[in-house]
Amino acid sequence: MIFADEPEPGQPLPILPGHSSSGRFERVLRAGGFAVTAELAPPDSADPADVYARARVFDGYVDAINATDGSGANCHMSSVAVCALLTRVGYSPVMQISCRDRNRIAIQGDILGAAAMGVANLLCLTGDGVQAGDHPEAKPVFDLDCMSLLAIARRLRDDGRFESGRKLTSRPRVFLGAAENPFAPPYDWRPLRLAKKVAAGAQFIQTQYCFDLPRLREFMARLQDLGILDAVFVLVGVGPLPSARTAEWMRRHVPGVHIPDAVVRRLAGAADPRAEGRRLCIELIQQIREIKGVSGVHLMAYRQEEAVAEVIESSGVLAGRVPWYPGRDTKPHQQHKAAS
Repeated sequence: MIFADEPEPGQPLPILPGHSSSGRFERVLRAGGFAVTAELAPPDSADPADVYARARVFDGYVDAINATDGSGANCHMSSVAVCALLTRVGYSPVMQISCRDRNRIAIQGDILGAAAMGVANLLCLTGDGVQAGDHPEAKPVFDLDCMSLLAIARRLRDDGRFESGRKLTSRPRVFLGAAENPFAPPYDWRPLRLAKKVAAGAQFIQTQYCFDLPRLREFMARLQDLGILDAVFVLVGVGPLPSARTAEWMRRHVPGVHIPDAVVRRLAGAADPRAEGRRLCIELIQQIREIKGVSGVHLMAYRQEEAVAEVIESSGVLAGRVPWYPGRDTKPHQQHKAAS
């Protein structure tokens, strides 16, 4: 599948009929492509070169790059700033918005500002509590939650009005997303909650890490039964685990992460756990792609960002497609060594 009509930086694509944004990410999904997104950890830095260095490791392998917003309630460069830098050179960012740190006045201003800088994708999150991060003495805001944030963002886009009712002179043309976790109880409630997010405005979903395929299949079947899959694109969260010790730590300390005992045993018994973790991630992606209703994967490879290219290439999910990146059409794509 070829998506040839790529924009130059500062020159957005036209908005196609039935699309909410001019972004390439939405185009890939609506054209039926299997989309790949990855998470960029914002630097503890004021140097834009640090952002570009982190983005370049994804060149040619992802359709959009998530810029986290104080993930884990830890302080880093702001999501809106990272997205502004990425759009400046033509990358397609997903701006994460957490309700933890800003009220509805500031959030609506950030949405307008981001759209003005070319950001086409928003991921609406409630956010982690401040007690989880490096500033536990900070005062949380939580003026909104993910549901009300989605509704406000949709009102800005579709009705051209602030939450107060005041009219905009120009609407933000954005593709709206939310997060979901099929792997945390109560399992029967998760599809119903996702249905509410879709009703509030979510057009794409990125899930928590998936290491439990049977649970994912049950979740997707339930979405099918509810008639949701025609209304939302589901990208399943995946990531390479470097060791059994890391897997144990994540399932004990990261809320909502479910890692079966069999996965921990496999890593513990491997001669090279890091390589085994990447092989496991590749296998999961290949099997996830075959599940009805899945539209893509979202890679979260914290401190292993260099593994994203290897994992995606070895999985074969792009089927020869090379997602656009700055300079793609003027220099050859560097193939990464496949995992053994």
